[in-house]
Amino acid sequence: MLELSLTPVPQLSTARLLLRPIATDDLDALFALRSDPRVMQHIGRPLAKSIDDAVKLMADMRAALESKAGITWAIARRGAAEMIGTIGFYRIEALHHRGELGYLLRPDCWGQSLTSEAARAVVAYGFDVLRFHRIEACVAPANAASFGLLESLGFKREAHMIQNHHFEGAFLDTLVYGRLCTQGPLPPRRSG
Repeated sequence: MLELSLTPVPQLSTARLLLRPIATDDLDALFALRSDPRVMQHIGRPLAKSIDDAVKLMADMRAALESKAGITWAIARRGAAEMIGTIGFYRIEALHHRGELGYLLRPDCWGQSLTSEAARAVVAYGFDVLRFHRIEACVAPANAASFGLLESLGFKREAHMIQNHHFEGAFLDTLVYGRLCTQGPLPPRRSG
C-alpha cells in the first residue's frame, strides 16, 4: 500500500497557472463553478443550489484530504488570486496505488488549453511524487473535450461502461480512461 503524504497541499506551477490549496476565500468561486449548468453538464452531480452546498463540498474536500482519500487544487492564473477551476485526484485508492483525476474550469476559460496544462502538472505529480502506478478518469461519452485532453496526455480508453451511473432518474454511460506509470514520460505538449 502507498504511504501518502498529502498535507500540506503543495503549490504546483506551470507556464500560465498556479495550482494551490483551496482556501475559504474560494467559496464563491466554487459555488459559481458547481452551480453553472455548462460546467456541470457532463459531471453527473447535482448543481449547487446555495452557498451551503459549496460549504459542504469544501468540507468534503478537507475530509478527503485528511483521510488521504483525495486531494484537490484550486486552478488560478499566475499572478492572480481568483480561482478559475479545480483539479485533483477525487478518489485515491492507496491500497491499489491508484488515483482518479477530475477537473472543472470556468466557461470563459475554455478553449485556452488551461485544463490540459493543469492536468499535465497534476498527472506528473501523481506519478512522480505520490508514486501512483495508475491514474484513471471517468468521462461522459458526450464530453469530447475531456477525452481529447486525456488522450493528449497518453491516457487510453479502456472501457465503455453501459448505464453504470444513475443520475436524475436516468442511467448514464461512462468512458473509463487510464494511464500507467510504466508508459514513460508524458507526451510533449501540443502547441496551439
